[in-house]
Amino acid sequence: MFGKLMNSYYYGKSGKGDYRKEDLPRTRWQLFWEMLRIRFSGLIRMNLTYMLVWLPAMVVLLMGVMSVLYGVAPSGEQLAADPAAIVEEGELPSVEEAETAAVVELSPAEFLSMMQSVLWFTLLLLIPCITITGPFTAGLCYVTRNWARDEHAFAWSDFIDAVKANWKPSIIVSFITALMPVTMYLCWTYYGEMANTNAVMVIPQTITVMLGLLWSLAVTYTYPMIVSYKMRLRDVLRNSFLLAIGRLPMSVGVRLLHCVPIAVAILVSLFSTPVAVFGLLAYYILMGFGLSRFVTASYTNAVFDRYINSRIEGATVNRGLNTEPDDDDEDDEEEEAGEE
Repeated sequence: MFGKLMNSYYYGKSGKGDYRKEDLPRTRWQLFWEMLRIRFSGLIRMNLTYMLVWLPAMVVLLMGVMSVLYGVAPSGEQLAADPAAIVEEGELPSVEEAETAAVVELSPAEFLSMMQSVLWFTLLLLIPCITITGPFTAGLCYVTRNWARDEHAFAWSDFIDAVKANWKPSIIVSFITALMPVTMYLCWTYYGEMANTNAVMVIPQTITVMLGLLWSLAVTYTYPMIVSYKMRLRDVLRNSFLLAIGRLPMSVGVRLLHCVPIAVAILVSLFSTPVAVFGLLAYYILMGFGLSRFVTASYTNAVFDRYINSRIEGATVNRGLNTEPDDDDEDDEEEEAGEE
């Protein structure tokens, strides 16, 4: 029974009609939903594999959040007083004394200093954690790119092959991505302090933020371009920035779309219950990374067809779409031509 179930899962049910060319989607929107329906279980399997690479980064982020919530500095020094410290010479404190000693009220300056220390330490730890994800992101981009345009790709073997073939440029991209938050933080604080005495320093401070945001938009196209074309890395980066600027509204929209689950979890945690954070964690463990990459692949496939593939001689465009006119439309055109 189990064998029949697995055969049905991989090969389909016997007697079921073939997927005809007339059944192909005609728009990108239809293609996205059809492929998402077909590849949904595959995305979950891919996500469970890819999530393992992000575990170190997730642990570091969790440590940073816990440090802020429980008042623990990155060095391990606890900012809250130990209730046992007030026990002197065998005398037990009262309940009020213990509660008072258990919490140390921080001044705004001390709290800001603690936040800066936690943020700096967290960003430094994230550099190696994010850098190692680059080659595996390229592997996931390759598989989701094929799935999004209705092409075959093995969830494991093609993933590993893409990791091996693209690990050099992808690890450089992930390293730059990991350095970007640290660079933005350093420049923001450095130029911010200088801006207190010289208002002109606001300009480089703003430019730094804009460059960081622009990189976050350009990286949307970088990994799909790495696995799709044989280009030098500098050409990949140049084209990614050009597409990010040329398609600025859509680039921002796609990036904001990826932030929706995080924004929802934060809002629910602030106004309702902190349990939403665990719901967000479960979402990314189950399907968050895979779904995000599938959405990106669907979008970048359309962009590449319009701006790159259409200019390459012999390149196939609109893969997975039925671009041929219906027979009824052809008959109508022939009748109109005969009447004329």
